[in-house]
Formats: sequence, C-alpha cells, structure tokens
Amino acid sequence: MRTILLLTLCAAFAAPSFGAAAPAARQKPVIAGYVFTNGAALEPGQIDARGLTRINYAFAGIKDGRIVEGSPQDAHNLELLTSLRRQNPGLTVLISVGGWRGSKDFSDVALTRQSRQVFIQSALAFIERYHLDGLDLDWEYPGERGAGNTFRGEDKQNFTLLLEELRERFNEASAQLHRPLYLTIAAAASQEYLQHTEMNKVQSYVDAVNLMAYDFYVPGQEPATGNSAPLFTSPADPGQVSADKSVQAFEQAGVPAAKIVLGMPFYGYAWSGVPASNHGLFQPGKPAPEPEVPYIIIERLMLGHGFRRYWDSASSVPYLYDRKQHTFVSYEDAESVAAKCQYVQSRGLAGVMFWKYSDDPEGTLLRVMDRSLGTSAPADQQGR
Repeated sequence: MRTILLLTLCAAFAAPSFGAAAPAARQKPVIAGYVFTNGAALEPGQIDARGLTRINYAFAGIKDGRIVEGSPQDAHNLELLTSLRRQNPGLTVLISVGGWRGSKDFSDVALTRQSRQVFIQSALAFIERYHLDGLDLDWEYPGERGAGNTFRGEDKQNFTLLLEELRERFNEASAQLHRPLYLTIAAAASQEYLQHTEMNKVQSYVDAVNLMAYDFYVPGQEPATGNSAPLFTSPADPGQVSADKSVQAFEQAGVPAAKIVLGMPFYGYAWSGVPASNHGLFQPGKPAPEPEVPYIIIERLMLGHGFRRYWDSASSVPYLYDRKQHTFVSYEDAESVAAKCQYVQSRGLAGVMFWKYSDDPEGTLLRVMDRSLGTSAPADQQGR
C-alpha cells in the first residue's frame, strides 16, 4: 500500500568465485535491500548505500519474452544506484524481474529452450546496458497461480532449467568481463513453494536464495491476527509458522545455509475490530482501512499515539495494540531485527534481505542490520 502519509513523509555476499555458484568460505554477510520506486524517480541522497552490500532494483518487466524496463524512470534510477559504488566499492546492483504483479509471463518464458534463451539473452543485454552486477529472479510462483498468472505443472522442472541455463550463460559472460555476474532468486517461505520447485537442484545454480520469511499473517487472508514475520514458532500460534521453521525446511530441501538470505519486512500489517484479549494477538479481526503500514509511519504516528508496544517472547517479534481503536499491528523493529541478525550468524546463513527501502527512508532498521552484521565499508574506502 502506498499511503498518503507515506508519500508525505518520504517526499523530502559476499561473492563466490564467478563461474560457479557453490558456497564459498564464510565471508562478509549479505545485506540486500529492495529498492522499489513504483515508477518514481530517485533523488540524489535518497539511498544511503553504506550499510548495504546489495541493491535489488524492482522491478523490470517482461514483454514478448524479454526483460524490459518497468518504468520510464529506470534508466535514471539505475544510473543513480550504480553511482553509489563510489560510496561503497563492495556494493552490487542487481535488476529484479517479476514480483507479485509481474510474474504472469514466467511460465511461458521458461517453457522451451528457445523461449529461455530469448529471455537469457535479454537479461545479459539489460545488465550490460545499465552496468549491473546480475539478476534477481522473482517468480511468484512456479506451478502456482499467484496473482492470476499462467502456470503449468511443468513449471517445476522448467524453473530449474531456466536457472541452469542462466548460470551457464552468466559464467561465460563473467569470464569475458573478468567480474562476477550474480544470480539470485526470491523464494516464498512455504511448503507449497518447496513442493513446486526443485530446490536441491536450483541451489546449485544460484548465488543466493532470498527467503521471503514474512507475510505469514496478512489481514483478510486469515480469520485472526498473527505475527507477520515471527522468528520462532510460538506454541500459541494457530498457524505454527516462523522464519526458523522455513529456514529448516529449505535446508532439508537441499539448500545450504550459506546460500539462504533471511528476508525481513520493513512494513507492518494492521487489523481493526480486534478484541483486547492477549493484547489482540491471535484474535479475530478484519483488515484496517490502511492494512499495510510502512515502518516510518509506525515509528512516527503509532508508537506513543494510542498504540502500546508488546513483545512476543516466544516468536521474538513485537506488536502493537490500541485498546480504544481495537487495532492490532504486527511489525518489525530494532529489537526483532537484531534478534534475526543474531540468528543469521548463529546458523551460518548468508545474510539478510529486506522489502523495501522506502518503508524506512531514515535507515533506522538498516543501521541495526549494519551494526549487527558489521557490513559497512571502512571509512577509508568510502567515497573512492
């Protein structure tokens, strides 16, 4: 949701050896941020790249089986983003293609070797045109309808083939360019996703799996409130979901921990008409008038303004409840982000990812990631 409040307030991997996608020795953790402008032009200073290791620019589109610009502002925005390498020499900039609203053509793209090669050639041309470091494939989802998409039973195998052939061509291009080209995917943190993909094979072709470990509870999709992005599974949770449970499922499906990038939301979800029992957690409710709430709105206009913060110790995430308005909000904050970063380090995961930069334009949560994982470029390297 792009609320008026957000518009008002926001106006103002480490690399494995290229040629292979195998886990390398433990290196600097990934902090990957999705930059989604919704067609707007970025302004100088709007993105502070010093705490990031990767930017995934969202989204390119697909037309006639080829990757194309998703917005007239893409050329300007990508030039600005790639210029941030002067602030942070270790920064990589990837183009993300697809997303929830942009995945309708993937099944056709992946269907035959000829259609896959057309797509792959366009990907390489796009990367070269805008001086990028690779591709983030965000197919939501193979073998599933998603947002009304075309889907087929053979998507499962064709997804693997698409990534295998992308990796092959990226390896060839990397050897010619004398620099790595990264290939990553955004993956749903669900058993359905694992059932419709061959992650034991897919993992060998990608540099990272960006695990979207959020949206476990979404207003209107379930009859009750819940934690959108719980780190651990609470015994009281009717859905029995969590990031930890999803990480373990992906590892059991064959994805090495060193390739899993744990995703976090920089936004919350709000339910209205929620009873006060348990401060609104796991209680019946309906979507609030503005159900998706950017972190900056939560921080500035909710905390201390009728909403009281509570901590779910079983899941290691916060939530808000307003007794007068009977409104419940699930969200991420500095404490939960730090806990997830600690989890990433303890389990040897590749790093963290977040959607999306504009929901926390002041960088409050990103600074927590940076401090927790120690990814900032040294001061003597910045500005080169």
